[in-house]
Amino acid sequence: MATTADFKNGLVIEFSNDLYMIVEFQHVKPGKGGAFVRTKLKSLTTGRVLENTFNAGAKVTTARVERHKSQYMYNDGEVYTFMDVDSYEQIPVEKSLISETRLLTDNQEVNILQHQETGKIIGVEFPATVTMKVEHSDPGVKGNTATRAMKPATTESGLELLVPLFVEEGDMIKIDTKTLSYLERVK
Repeated sequence: MATTADFKNGLVIEFSNDLYMIVEFQHVKPGKGGAFVRTKLKSLTTGRVLENTFNAGAKVTTARVERHKSQYMYNDGEVYTFMDVDSYEQIPVEKSLISETRLLTDNQEVNILQHQETGKIIGVEFPATVTMKVEHSDPGVKGNTATRAMKPATTESGLELLVPLFVEEGDMIKIDTKTLSYLERVK
């Protein structure tokens, strides 16, 4: 059992007969009335995101989730195979449990989430940022730098995003895994 004071991003709770991960939360203390916590919850079984409000101090049941540090190996269409870096065991994961498959590159490290009570794999957790190589990008237009101009680019995994004009093909870039946006060029 936990209370709303224990909420943090990534915490998995049992709510409405399902497992939900807290994506965002905000403690609110209005001038009138009691405090409450506004949350955004993502279902680990369906992927659906819902918003819910809990009264401050409300008790919730936390789910026991193990995180296994794993490396991406390959995929067979609908099944993605990862290797546990500690036990070298191969872990098959359904495509539906991965939030964004275009963030996966060979040997990409992720955390595999496993419900401790049932042993069922419930999701894949990416690090905050990933580094990828730019495979295709149009050349920047010279003199178009007065504003923060952006151009489309495609990474080695097929992810399309906007990058600054100075980024060229072959450059390594850092990408935010939550917003799928460019952060910086890696040297």
